[in-house]
This record gives sequence, structure tokens and C-alpha cells, in this order.
Amino acid sequence: MPETPAPPGLPLAITQGDPAGIGPEIVAKAFRDAPQVLAGAFVVGDAATMARALACIEQPGRPRLAVQRIGHWDGLRHVPPQSLPVWQLPGLPGPLPFGVVSAEAGRAAADCVVWAARAALAGEVAALVTAPLHKEALAAAGVPWPGHTELLQAEAARHAGVPLAQMPVRMMLASDELRTVLVSIHVALREAIEAVTEENVLQTLRIAHAALARSLGRAPRIGVAGLNPHAGEGGLFGREELEAIAPAIARARAEGIDASGPHAPDTVFMRARATAERPGEFDVVLAMYHDQGLIPVKYLGVDKGVNVTLGLPLVRTSPDHGTAFDIAGRGVADAASLVEAVRMARALAQA
Repeated sequence: MPETPAPPGLPLAITQGDPAGIGPEIVAKAFRDAPQVLAGAFVVGDAATMARALACIEQPGRPRLAVQRIGHWDGLRHVPPQSLPVWQLPGLPGPLPFGVVSAEAGRAAADCVVWAARAALAGEVAALVTAPLHKEALAAAGVPWPGHTELLQAEAARHAGVPLAQMPVRMMLASDELRTVLVSIHVALREAIEAVTEENVLQTLRIAHAALARSLGRAPRIGVAGLNPHAGEGGLFGREELEAIAPAIARARAEGIDASGPHAPDTVFMRARATAERPGEFDVVLAMYHDQGLIPVKYLGVDKGVNVTLGLPLVRTSPDHGTAFDIAGRGVADAASLVEAVRMARALAQA
């Protein structure tokens, strides 16, 4: 049988995600429905779990894929058509019950991420795309990190031999209409407010500028959102803008970073949105906390959003949704965001 052509260069690793969620089936669906995009990629996970995912998505008139286990990089060159290549990690459990939070599933998801991250850090894969994991399952497994971003940060710091604080990372959610970068990520809202300091905002501006300058090929225009309503209204509704955000912007501008603000958070995202009628006023919005930045992008379309970790010495993207335990195993989950994550990972790896 003819072989599926793989793009030149290093392969791309895709983790299976939490085996009790929709991760395996959206990965399977992406390989089935977007074979040209997924060419040269492979799944890090459990072969039996991925075979179950393929069974979940079977539909009359659609191609039927089969799991193809690979044990070396050259194996990708010999994968037959309509195959799903899987790098089987030793010690992973087989298929687990759908929709059930468990330490076993959390550990399996984390092990896949750690393996793929180490391969990327060693220069063995071009980029890493992660299917969703469940934070409660991760905690149940005793993983000391609340999510992908923090876990990857820890692996990168370990690889570089530096303390965690010397490997600062930030989360960016991006679509074709809007990009946002977050000052804080997975923390309680009270802690997120406390994280709005001059140094944290400045560090986020530096990370966003460096990452987007590479991918855009020019200095990005960064619009900085305020924390408080109306960006504090001159101190009437809070002083974070005066005491932390504005000073950070001034220091960033002195370094040559094209940043402006703080802008009213209820309008800055609309100003940054790019449409067919007009380009956005900003290339990216710097948001002060998780929901402030992610709600606008997800509202524009979960199927188009991609999560990108900035500041790492590797390329990592993921879909912008979670494990969706309520629909896992039904074969109805949408793989569009994962496909976009693969597209973006390839583009970033080549930047």
C-alpha cells in the first residue's frame, strides 16, 4: 500500500489527554478528517485507548482508521494510509471509564505530557500539541502542578537547570480574530488581583513582545487592559492602573516595546478584534487575569481558539477547551480547535 507522505523535518507530538475525556476522540477525529494537516504527527499515549477512540467516531461513509504503533521516528515514514500512529508509553493504563475523574487517568495524561515535553526539549520533535487534561484528576494523581502550562514550565526549568522563577511563562489564547496574553493563569481571582504588580505586568509584556515578534516578523502592537472598571477611572475605582500597570507600560515603552494603555477592559478586546472589514487596532491584548482574557476569545468561537504557551524553549499549543466529560465517548466532540492547534504549532515551529 502507498505510504502517507510526511512533511520534511522533525515530527510533531500530540498527547492523548485525559483518557476519560474527549481528548483521544478529537485526536482520532483530527487524523481522520484532516490527514494533510496531521501528516508527520503522532500520538503519545496508549494504543488501546486510541483504538477505542477510533471506534467511538466511526460513521457510515467516513474513512476507518486503524492504530499503527511506532517505536522509532523512521516509523512515521512507513505508516500506511488511514492509520493513526501511536507511540505507546510503557506503564499507561488501558481504556478507562468515560467521564470519571480518577488519579489513574490524571497520571496517564501527565506522563504523556512529560514524555513529549522532554522529547521536544531534546530536539527530537518539532512541537508539542496537548489534548485536554482534567485538573482535578491531575491533583488526584499527586501532580504538583495545576495544569499543562505549569507542568511544562517545570519541565523546561528542570531541563535548563534553573529555578522555576527563571523560566517565566505566559498563556496566550489566539484565533484568527483576537489574541490575548494573561498576566496570571490558574489561580483564584483574589490571588490574580494580587498578581497585578508592576514587575509581573512588565514581565508579561516582555514575553508577549518577544514571542509575537518572532511569529509576526515585526514588533507587535500590544493593548494593555486595565484591571478595574473603566481602567480605574483615574483612581476612583482602584489604584492598580496608577501604581502597577501604567508604570510597567512606561518601562516597556522605554525598552522599545509597542505597548499602550491601560485601556478600559470592556472595550479593548473589541478594538483589537480583526474582522474582514477592518484590521484590529492591536495585535494582542494583555489581560490581567484568566477569565478577563479568555472569555472574549472563546465567545468568538471555541472551534477557532488555540492555547499557546509563551516563554518556553519549545513550541506548545492546545485546543482552547477542556475534557468535556459529559460528552466523552459519544463521538460528537468537535476536533476543529485541535486541528487549528496543529496548524499553529507547525507555523510557530518554522518561525
